[in-house]
Amino acid sequence: MTDGETGGALGAARDDRRGDDPFEDALALANHTRAAATGPARPPEPGHGIRSAGGPPTAAPGAPTARGSHDPETATGPSGPSGAADAGRSPASAPHHQPPATPWQRARELAAHAVPGPPAPTATPLAEALGRTLAVPLTALTDLPSFDTSAMDGWAVSGPGPWRLDQPGGAADPGILAGQSPAEALQDGHALAIATGARIPSGATAVLRSEHGEVRELPGGGRQLHAPRPVPPGQDIRPRGQECRRGDHLLPAGALVTPAVLGLAAAAGYDELTAYPRPRAEVFVLGDELLDHGLPQAGRIRDALGPMLGPWLQALGVAAAAPRHLADDADTLYAALAESTADVVITTGGTAAGPVDHVHPTLHRLGAEVLVDGVAVRPGHPMLLARLAPRRHLVGLPGNPLAAVSGLCTLAEPLLRSLAARRPPAPCRTPLTAPVHGHPHDTRLVPVAYRDDERYGLTAEPLHFHGPAMLRGIAAADALAVVPPGGAQRGTELELLELPWSAGWSAGGPADRSAFGDPFGPAGGAA
Repeated sequence: MTDGETGGALGAARDDRRGDDPFEDALALANHTRAAATGPARPPEPGHGIRSAGGPPTAAPGAPTARGSHDPETATGPSGPSGAADAGRSPASAPHHQPPATPWQRARELAAHAVPGPPAPTATPLAEALGRTLAVPLTALTDLPSFDTSAMDGWAVSGPGPWRLDQPGGAADPGILAGQSPAEALQDGHALAIATGARIPSGATAVLRSEHGEVRELPGGGRQLHAPRPVPPGQDIRPRGQECRRGDHLLPAGALVTPAVLGLAAAAGYDELTAYPRPRAEVFVLGDELLDHGLPQAGRIRDALGPMLGPWLQALGVAAAAPRHLADDADTLYAALAESTADVVITTGGTAAGPVDHVHPTLHRLGAEVLVDGVAVRPGHPMLLARLAPRRHLVGLPGNPLAAVSGLCTLAEPLLRSLAARRPPAPCRTPLTAPVHGHPHDTRLVPVAYRDDERYGLTAEPLHFHGPAMLRGIAAADALAVVPPGGAQRGTELELLELPWSAGWSAGGPADRSAFGDPFGPAGGAA
């Protein structure tokens, strides 16, 4: 396997391409880091650093910060349970070595395989099973229907007509209603009023719809039912077992429990389903500059990620607690991560190496194992994935909104799908309606909307407003197009990452978070 194939999360190296990358050049010039970025790296100091996938804790060489300076101090090991910073330096100054960026497809594979599989399935009441994944096949516990039923309002008839009606008629005797069981057999040449869904009496050969029958009074008393045309045997009768027989295979293990699946399960006799738990997620929105209401003012901006991430996670079938806003303080972040019991913690912002970017140093203090540290994708390349403990992970999203969406689709979604035992979506490739510029070396994720084209059929139209800090494009999008390095021309078929709204909302449950209860409470809530 080549260095490029192993990716940054596995400690592989690749050529430094800053010199011919205009995106990196512009960033370096803006931050005055060009000289530091291209200069020789300081040798690592032994014994300390964030653990990387595939080995014990590794040394963390001094890395250039966003302002072009190297950290002159070295780590002395993770802090203890008290969470205090190492003596003589702030928690944010823990050394962070920036490894080579992981290729985009490799990063998704690492996220999908970060856990060996979902947790053990449980018996779940139907009312709590929406959005989960079946752990065992669904088989019918009864025939459907379990007896012959009428498909229409009308009359159950026996033999060819006309038929004698023994009922007096009128509202006093409506005939056989749903839920009733006829006590007597229907004699040949007789008819009996019946409602949709009612059990067919023995001896009945068909159902005559109410709009097709004519009731006539007989001269000697009584009434007779006539039909304009012969009624074939079995007409408008749903025979027992028409949909399935007891023991029939209805759905395979791995099927998503949608509202329709709940209805089928109830009809087939189930009170509970054996399904995998929903993953529990917690979202920490980092940044002193963020406002949770009103207009931007005095250099502060509205938090766009908090309102977006919770519903997005619910659309993926995740039990997500309300997002928490955390100040730009290393100890606050450390305490929040140390106390969280969620399966996946998602942070926004703080994944770079600026003066208030505390995610990397905090992972160092926690002794976390970093699986992905930077991805070769635009927007969103500073994203990361770390293992906090067995079966507990952190996904660090960049702070820019569309960059955060990129991280969500690249790392969070594959990880959460594995935890929920959801199958990955079928590959989807669609031709472009227009050319798309590409990054020289990295994958790009560009919002697209579906359009009908006379030449290509269903196509993907690249949308404007696709900068890292923009949400206008993704708000109008149906999917994200995976644009390879160098770009793509009109008509080129590209892989699409479809947004989960249509399938996800029905599977993920109500948008009202309170309907799930407290996912971190003593009873486990909706987990």
